[in-house]
Amino acid sequence: MFESNTLRRFDKLETPFYYYDLRLLDQALSACREAADAFDFHVHYALKANFNDRVLQAINAKGFGADCVSGNEVKKAVETGFPAEKVVFAGVGKSDKEINEALDLDIFCFNVESIQEIEVINLLAAAKNKKARVALRINPNVDAHTHHYITTGLEENKFGINQWELPACVDALKASDNIELTGIHFHVGSQITNLDVFKSLCVKVNEIHEWFSERGFVLKVLNVGGGLGVDYHNPDSSAVVDFKKYFEIFDRFLERKPGQEVHFELGRALVAASGSLISRVLYVKNGLKKNFIILDAGMTELMRPALYQAYHKIDNLSSNTDGLVKYDVVGPICESTDCFGKEVELPATSRGDLMAIRTAGAYGEVMASGYNLRERVRSVYSD
Repeated sequence: MFESNTLRRFDKLETPFYYYDLRLLDQALSACREAADAFDFHVHYALKANFNDRVLQAINAKGFGADCVSGNEVKKAVETGFPAEKVVFAGVGKSDKEINEALDLDIFCFNVESIQEIEVINLLAAAKNKKARVALRINPNVDAHTHHYITTGLEENKFGINQWELPACVDALKASDNIELTGIHFHVGSQITNLDVFKSLCVKVNEIHEWFSERGFVLKVLNVGGGLGVDYHNPDSSAVVDFKKYFEIFDRFLERKPGQEVHFELGRALVAASGSLISRVLYVKNGLKKNFIILDAGMTELMRPALYQAYHKIDNLSSNTDGLVKYDVVGPICESTDCFGKEVELPATSRGDLMAIRTAGAYGEVMASGYNLRERVRSVYSD
């Protein structure tokens, strides 16, 4: 939870704001770094989870690479200090401008998602007299058993190259003098807590890897993406993910050739637990069938519950009364979906109480908006 001096500090600050526990962030980063190094694995941090400057500085200081899904993320990564040779650029719809800028920065690799993208990158690289390094993002058709909005590895999803397209893909590569194939790339979804999904992914990667080997391709990199989930229900007891257990799956089931690198693209698992959205109670509405807590934070500050029906643990930081009351915890936005939780059991709550919406360090601040002309949410740090 939060120390008493931290709570006293919160009481003096204007809400809402994101609070980042930099010590907890460092614990997660250190645990991941140590576990990855034990298997000689390479980790790229997925900037889309959180691109707060202080967070990025901490991640870069640990020596991780960067996984980007827009041209501005690529630029942000390099500006923050991530070496260009550790930057990968994914995304199903890269514009010519984004590709050209990434070529100028000489990034490590483009994760390409269609045959047409291979052709476009080849033309743009040729115009610059450069050779673009690419990995093919292949759709493994593995069910991640997660929310359908964040599943990315099925044939019905927009992402990646389908396996039946691989022969045509090989033909496109052979016809592209300004493309260098460095590896194959996969990503099956987000918030995956069943590690058997990653076993299934390894089986598919081995199968596709062998398909390329039989055709004479020597692949430097096997990029297995990310997707490792976190425990949203127990933010205090499960703050740091078991990275060792996760990496052991790939060490055991992924078939590597000598000298071959295995790359990961982790985001949520590194940053989620370190961030909380701190808000203050504006009003409490007690009804016959429903009780409502109305906060000064809303879906404009944390979109996930409205977008995915995502769960976040909610704590009252001010009240320590005995007995629990069920509340719907909502925000001030003029939308019925502006709700953080229904029938949430909390101590009796009053106007002015401070509330913490936990495990909000991933896909929280980065998805904030100015809808209803709301002010942009600010950030506060533990130091």
